[in-house]
Amino acid sequence: MTQEQDALAERKMQFLFALRSRGVTDPAVLTAMEKVDRGLFVRGLFSERAYEDTPLPIACGQTISQPSVVGLMSQALEVSPRDKVLEVGTGSGYQAAILSHLARRVYTVDRHMRLVREARVIFDSLDLVNITAFTSDGSFGLPDQAPFDRIIVTAAAEDPPGPLLGQLKVGGIMVVPVGQSDAVQSLIRVRRTESGFEYEEMRPVRFVPLVEGVAREN
Repeated sequence: MTQEQDALAERKMQFLFALRSRGVTDPAVLTAMEKVDRGLFVRGLFSERAYEDTPLPIACGQTISQPSVVGLMSQALEVSPRDKVLEVGTGSGYQAAILSHLARRVYTVDRHMRLVREARVIFDSLDLVNITAFTSDGSFGLPDQAPFDRIIVTAAAEDPPGPLLGQLKVGGIMVVPVGQSDAVQSLIRVRRTESGFEYEEMRPVRFVPLVEGVAREN
C-alpha cells in the first residue's frame, strides 16, 4: 500500500468514527456509508475535504450535506430492503447513493438539470441500477410513482409540503427539514397513520430552501 493509499484509508476510518460519535449507529446505514465514497461526489477545490464531517459547496449554488446529517436522516427514515423511497433534492447524488444500498428502489428529483445529469453519471459508474433521477419540481413529488414507503427532503420547507404528505403510504415515514429561515430549522420525522400524521422534532439543522419550479439552465 502506498503512503497516499494509507492516508486515504486512515481518513475513511476517521470518517466512520466521526459518524458513530455523532449518533449514526444503525449498522445498515454505517455499512452503506462505508460502501459509498463521498470523494466521488465532491469536485474541484473541495475534494481534499471530502472526508470531513462538514457540508461543502457543489454546483448550482447548492451543497453536499454534512455526512453525519446524511447518516442521521438515513437512520431516521428506518428504510427496509423492500421500500420504495422518494428523495427530493438530488444535489450531488450522495444521499441517493446511500439510500440505494438500503432500499429496493430510489426515485430522486432535483430542479437543477445539471445536478441530475452529473449525479446520473456517478450512479452509472457505481452500477447503482435501482436509482432513477429526474429533473422536476420536487415540491410536488412524483405523483406518477406514488405512493412511497419513505420520503426524504434535503431542502427546508416552511411546512412539510402537502403533495409529499399525500404521496406517503400509510405506515410510511418522511424526514424533512422545516423552518422559515436558513438560520432556524428543525429536522422533522413524519409518520403516516390510519388516522393522520404524527410529527416528531429531531434536531436543529441547516439546509438550502426548498424552491418551487425547475431552474433555468445558465
